[in-house]
Amino acid sequence: MKNKRIAKVFAVLAPAVLISSMLAQPASAGVLMQGFYWDATASGTSWWNNLGGKANELKKAGFTAVWIPPVIKGASGGYSNGYDPFDDYDLGSKDQMGSIPTHWGTREELQKSVAMMRSNGLDVYVDIVNNHRNGDSGNWVYSYKDAYGNAGGGRFGKGQFDFHPGWSAQDANVPNDDSSFGRDLAHDSAYVSSNLKQAGDWMTKALDIQGYRLDYVKGYSYTFIKDYLNYGAMAGKFAVGEYYDSNRDTLNWWSGTATAGRASAFDFSLREELKSMSNGGGFYDMSRLDHAGLVGINPGAAVTWVENHDTDRDSAITKNKHLSYAYILTSEGYPSVFYKDYYNYGMKTTIDNLIWIHEKIASGGTTQRWKDTDVFAFERTGGSHLLSALNDNGTSSRTITVDTGFGANVQLHDYTGHSADVWTDGAGKATFTIPANNYVAYSRTGITGTFAPTQYAVTQEFAGAQDLDIKPADNTQLVQVGRVYALAGKPISAALHFDNASWTTSTNIYLEIDNTSGAVAASKTYLSTTAQGTALAYTPTVTGWYTLKIRSNSTPAANAKPKYWLKTTYTAPQQ
Repeated sequence: MKNKRIAKVFAVLAPAVLISSMLAQPASAGVLMQGFYWDATASGTSWWNNLGGKANELKKAGFTAVWIPPVIKGASGGYSNGYDPFDDYDLGSKDQMGSIPTHWGTREELQKSVAMMRSNGLDVYVDIVNNHRNGDSGNWVYSYKDAYGNAGGGRFGKGQFDFHPGWSAQDANVPNDDSSFGRDLAHDSAYVSSNLKQAGDWMTKALDIQGYRLDYVKGYSYTFIKDYLNYGAMAGKFAVGEYYDSNRDTLNWWSGTATAGRASAFDFSLREELKSMSNGGGFYDMSRLDHAGLVGINPGAAVTWVENHDTDRDSAITKNKHLSYAYILTSEGYPSVFYKDYYNYGMKTTIDNLIWIHEKIASGGTTQRWKDTDVFAFERTGGSHLLSALNDNGTSSRTITVDTGFGANVQLHDYTGHSADVWTDGAGKATFTIPANNYVAYSRTGITGTFAPTQYAVTQEFAGAQDLDIKPADNTQLVQVGRVYALAGKPISAALHFDNASWTTSTNIYLEIDNTSGAVAASKTYLSTTAQGTALAYTPTVTGWYTLKIRSNSTPAANAKPKYWLKTTYTAPQQ
């Protein structure tokens, strides 16, 4: 099968090359799950419910974060996966574009899903599409419904001069806008820029998000991206950009120079090598993996990956994908696992083992230990050390002897289970066998451990205003603010901030929490003299949906229906 290589089977045993000891630490400790695929659906329930229901098993498998799809409603309503964004303030909560839910579910289901992921200790990264908008009627005009369903009353309407070319031909500091996905937003416009940042801040607070995946970042201003990520609730949170380019120097420039290190980048350059390796059917030159990709020059900026929602449809790795996952889950960088590979394509057991190795053993810099056309071996030099090797020869195993950092006469165990235990010799060298079309991952014997969920509460903010998706404190009716799915025995705290402009001594806001049966469980009346942020608290006796309701009384004409921000802290169940 590999006759062309027989002459090259000799080992390349040049002095070990230290790949990255002088470079930054990985973009983030842990393993990321891309929690969706193109037009994903779940049988009998919403996608948000599906993800929330998987949170506990994902955490116990060792995942540390979940990347969720775009959350705002798209131009095709319930048929849209969110990459054709329409209304910045519709999370599946307005009757627009033919549906109330987005393709993924309702705002309520989304908030519950995020809360369940946080209850299991998972970070949540939301997909942000800030390059364009879709869904106008052909006239470049975007108007949205308000909280009462009135057309044109919604926040952040847009017109011709909020897009290119109406505003200008193009913004400054756009790297390479080589594709068109919709009406191209003019980020140099102060109106557009400020409103996008405010919408991002609102969404982050509404859900309690820990990070962002930024769509098509080469198509819009990196100056805006930096400003966006440093604004309000987004400041300091993790971010990774989709810069679709296989040149690692370009990716490194965008992350390190253009965004001044504010965002990591998906490692498209490494992914091209992994695709060539896996699809090569044994005819790939494995020595090319040495120092490959963005992760090879700047692991702190690299989010490594094997497949995603785009490549799965038009540029998929069609075989030997286990080798690609073995590489990213034992190497530096921040690895991302594709939902379909894990759940739909039968790779869960393989990936679970590799996640365990990544989280329990792999750490520190990388030293190359062996490379030839069939085999690449490297050692992670932090902690207990990890010696990994991949063999893409489909018919022949390989036995190699390499230097290691384990020391002399140390017993090593292959934590993949693919090869037998070995001992280092008196010089610290190890001799081991890599099976055909397979990989090994050696470290000291006796390493054990599991992944226990760490339970976090969420603080999700319900902002009530006529031009949003939740009604203000109406002076004619008790209105529903929202519902939270809370765990029995863990408190609900609803801290109210409100607009008390022009209030009289008789003006007030009434707030209540209803229990799972619909009865009032707790209530509070807020006067103009009540301190902002005063909380209404209740501890549930059963797990379930708890409803927040509000109304205003004796309000002045100048502020008949006051705006408010209800910061609601609670803990969801883990399952």
